[in-house]
Amino acid sequence: MHAIPFKLNFTYWVHLFITVLSWFIPFLFDWRIGLSIYAIILGQFLVFDRCLLNRAHALEDTGTDHTFYAHLMEQLGMTVDRPKVKAFVRSYIYVVLSGMAIAWQVWLGKPPIIL
Repeated sequence: MHAIPFKLNFTYWVHLFITVLSWFIPFLFDWRIGLSIYAIILGQFLVFDRCLLNRAHALEDTGTDHTFYAHLMEQLGMTVDRPKVKAFVRSYIYVVLSGMAIAWQVWLGKPPIIL
């Protein structure tokens, strides 16, 4: 495990909240809202090649395999393959969550809890 310098500041906690919330979007919000949110998240990776929140809490991910997800898993004591985590986060996780939102709400007919 490599120590990643970071700041445990307000932005860190906002980032953690947003990250955890993103996993529950398929159940909380209308699938169209969820897909829009996931598209924005993926868009930042495509346009900026980084997560825009990382720099605010000193987690430099530009040109590296450091990601907030890898950081969290390492802080929990897990050994991770950073390039694979980065590839999964930046390519698949939000597509999978989008599919879950559509499956849950459209195919199974379950309404979102909030909107």
